[in-house]
Amino acid sequence: MALKIKLSRAGATHNPVYRIVVSEARGRRDGRFVETLGTYSPKAKNEQLRLNVERASYWIGQGALPTDTVRSLYKKARREAPAEASAQAAEAAPAEG
Repeated sequence: MALKIKLSRAGATHNPVYRIVVSEARGRRDGRFVETLGTYSPKAKNEQLRLNVERASYWIGQGALPTDTVRSLYKKARREAPAEASAQAAEAAPAEG
């Protein structure tokens, strides 16, 4: 079974929201999927992309091929993830003094 990481459309007319899913390569765009990895809202002002980078890395390691669009979103999420992790670590650290 060949798997792909691709976008599945949801949302209303003229207001698209896409789920980033792992599904059968030959399956329908909005058909059955194995796992949801995140969402992408191209029209949103803030938080356009939510992606579980760890799970995406796992599936890529298992042989799932991302589509071109998902590959670019994955790269963007990986660049932003270290910045978010360091900000959360700074907030969680106890204050000295």
